[in-house]
Amino acid sequence: MYSRLGVFLSPVHETGQDPHLAIRRNLDLVELVDDLNFDEAWFGEHHSLGWGLVGAPETMIAAASQRTQQIKLANGVVPLSWHHPFHVATRAVHLDHLSRGRYILGVGPGVPTDAKMLGLEPADQRTRLQEALPAVLELVNGEERISEKTDWYGLNNAKLHLARFQQDGIEVAIASGGTSLTAPKLAGQYGLNMVSFALTQPGAPHSIGLYDQWAAAEESAAEHGNTMRRDKWRVALPVHVAETTKQAFADVRDGFDRWLFDYFGKAAGRDVSTPGIPREKELDARIDAGGALVGSPEDVIAGIKRLQEKTGGFGTLLVYLPDWTTWEKTNRSMELLARYVAPYLTGSADRPQESIDWAVASRA
Repeated sequence: MYSRLGVFLSPVHETGQDPHLAIRRNLDLVELVDDLNFDEAWFGEHHSLGWGLVGAPETMIAAASQRTQQIKLANGVVPLSWHHPFHVATRAVHLDHLSRGRYILGVGPGVPTDAKMLGLEPADQRTRLQEALPAVLELVNGEERISEKTDWYGLNNAKLHLARFQQDGIEVAIASGGTSLTAPKLAGQYGLNMVSFALTQPGAPHSIGLYDQWAAAEESAAEHGNTMRRDKWRVALPVHVAETTKQAFADVRDGFDRWLFDYFGKAAGRDVSTPGIPREKELDARIDAGGALVGSPEDVIAGIKRLQEKTGGFGTLLVYLPDWTTWEKTNRSMELLARYVAPYLTGSADRPQESIDWAVASRA
């Protein structure tokens, strides 16, 4: 039975704590949500700004594959702009085997601050993503040998000598951050699934809404003879649930403030303030804008309904976990999501209720 819930672990962890324990915490959390019947866990790749500690997500996925039973594990994402396509494909196929078919290859252009250390400009990132993507797709899921030469990588009759575990092919998804339409157009062109962020990163210059991202993907798919599937569309945003609305806000308000002003403001050097909004109301403003869900299970369900209506419908809600509160409170949030929010998404609680309604009506 599916939950239509996943977790997206950049992962970012507030500085000042033991990095070793923070890294291991991510594996413990994935093991927990696997037990709670979450569908997916995505691991990001970061190399700068201090908070994003995981620079080799494939190692995390490999470790998680041995500690979990049913949850799918994904790169969130492999920055194709600075990884050789052959290496990307090789690691993907090995992870597919280690997870016994529970692996998803997520791809994207990469984080600008990481790219800068590698001498890449934002335009280079998008260009390289478009260059490398078809080679990666053929190496992972195709059967042909590839020969091509670009100004940053080469392939000479290249083909993996290890076949993938999933006979129908490894699922490939592309991330759309809402700052350009490159990713949605590539999703449509190559028939890929898409991961979209409900609100762009704080301080980003502009944001392309979810509806427009999906429309661009569908338009591109139609041009290339492909079909986009809404049930395969993932939407990621921060979510925290507690027993009451008041408790949920109390849990995360201080951590949100540090995440916004210390991570994106101080470390990333962005202007993260919202005009006309005092600092103590920034969390409320983000929630009002649709970029986070914080509250009771009923509050979160209502927020998901609004997001479904706004987008026209999507498949999986990826809970972005930015380390806003204690591990214990995050664990409790995951439990509440699994027990009370997932049944709304899947309809799993409908049948027991139908049985009660039938019994009551029969007696009448």
